[in-house]
Amino acid sequence: MLSVLIPVYNYNIFTLVETIYKQTLECNIPFEIICLDDASQEFTIENQRINQFQNCFFTILEKNIGRSAIRNLLAKKAVYENQLFLDADVISVHDNFISNYISEIKNNKKVIFGGLLYETKKPSKELLLRWIYGREREALPLSQRIQNPSQTALVSNLLIKKEIVLRFPFDETLTQYGYEDLLFFAVLKSNQIEIAHIENPVFHLNLETSALFLSKTKTALENLAFLNYSNKISLNESRIIASFELLKTIKMLAVFSFIFRKLESKIERNLVSEQPSLFLFDIYKLGYYCFLKSK
Repeated sequence: MLSVLIPVYNYNIFTLVETIYKQTLECNIPFEIICLDDASQEFTIENQRINQFQNCFFTILEKNIGRSAIRNLLAKKAVYENQLFLDADVISVHDNFISNYISEIKNNKKVIFGGLLYETKKPSKELLLRWIYGREREALPLSQRIQNPSQTALVSNLLIKKEIVLRFPFDETLTQYGYEDLLFFAVLKSNQIEIAHIENPVFHLNLETSALFLSKTKTALENLAFLNYSNKISLNESRIIASFELLKTIKMLAVFSFIFRKLESKIERNLVSEQPSLFLFDIYKLGYYCFLKSK
């Protein structure tokens, strides 16, 4: 009845799998938990213990295939029509996490996002940017998520029918971090696939340092520029693209880019500081996107 699918890369997922395994057993349903490791170098021994659980499988791929391809592979390997995608660095908030999804399956919804939360305890200063961004931009209340279902959903906690993933697979031209979720849900929306939202969250646990998050953000923006160039993502799906197009329309692109280049290093110092500004982070992303589009 339920396939739980977890892509893994250099992360210890034993506690996550053990938690989900116990909850699923209590539901007394046919299930499997499939974990595919994308050629990791770390935690492989710890994660091998997952195979001791009944109907749980941990396999290491011989070579790294990327974030989108590994999700498509998980979907193909799954036995059951109902697929629950979980990121490796999450943990369920409530003990009835799985049973809540089982109830939703009975309502015959095809795509359901349960939500994402971050711990309330403030982390060390070098982790602040990722924590603040996550709490303000990803951990959205249900009332806000349902206003824009396709742009607020994430694959980190997603129940979806197998036939949907097989019909509209994750775009494997994206091998690096960034915007694969946005593209996936944009494709579903364009094909009139409803994305339902419920209150069934997981905690996001793994916080990168602010410096690493900035580096990954640049990689993600390279993806976004590629997707826009390929006509796969439009200004309707991305505020960054919409803002870029507005600057072009009002002939302020050159001015904005010039000011950004002058202030870039100061903005970066703020973003890795003890008081990172999300407003400046938005400026930084737009500025770097403008730089990419000018190349």
